[in-house]
Amino acid sequence: MNPARVVAIVPHRERELAHALARSTAAWLTARAIEVRVPESLAADVGLEQYATPDSKLGRDLDLAVSIGGDGTILATVQLLYPAPAPIVGVNVGQLGYLSELEPGELEGFLPRLVAGDFAVSKRMVVEIEVASEGPTRGTWYGLNEAVIEKRRGGHLIYLDVSINGSAFTTYAADGVIIATPTGSTAYTFSVRGPIVSPALRSLVLTPISPHTLFDRSLVLATDEQLEFLVCSGRPAELTIDGREIGALNPGDRVQCRAAAEPLRLASLHPRDFHQILKTKFALPDR
Repeated sequence: MNPARVVAIVPHRERELAHALARSTAAWLTARAIEVRVPESLAADVGLEQYATPDSKLGRDLDLAVSIGGDGTILATVQLLYPAPAPIVGVNVGQLGYLSELEPGELEGFLPRLVAGDFAVSKRMVVEIEVASEGPTRGTWYGLNEAVIEKRRGGHLIYLDVSINGSAFTTYAADGVIIATPTGSTAYTFSVRGPIVSPALRSLVLTPISPHTLFDRSLVLATDEQLEFLVCSGRPAELTIDGREIGALNPGDRVQCRAAAEPLRLASLHPRDFHQILKTKFALPDR
């Protein structure tokens, strides 16, 4: 990687430790004549108004992004930046920290390496979601973890006609469906017993949520395969991407899911073994 001249800092909106790290990092970078950008939607909350940058321009000619929070903050950083190719380094001020590279006490010591471009890049598959609708969900969206189509109210199922590669597959009567990437296989889909998939792979995992059918298994699809969902009941559904509510899907709306052309890039400063991270996070015994 080339030396960084423009760095974005994306802190958690509410955690004071994240704010303090963001301010000290901004000061360190500014002292070295490196341009600092902070999302305009966050800058005032953190006390970094002088670096406020419109969210829509945050990724323009960006060299590096520092996400300070938990995995949710990294997902929010993805929403702000993708498909900009700048690598993201996560600083864990959260709980699990699957995606985070550094602990808070490590950030200052690793800043020289980060701005020098002295790190490896881990590429993660992104899911592309295209919505045909007359409502606010219309358009193209991207997710690092998953897209979720689910019911809006308790006590009611939704009905989704599912096609794979243009051919009808089945109709799900269910609470919803999750379309996950390998990175997202340890997130929402894990809680409904979906498979854990190595992030070294490129695949889509379709998992129904509480389906009213004997066929309740996940499907693992190749990246050149495409899923399409038609909302076909009289009840609206909700589209959520990486935990962010996008809006309602009405009967007749269509949602297409495929592997995005560009990967997300995560900065890697330590040797990272996915299986050992999994073991640590779930406290798995050796025997």
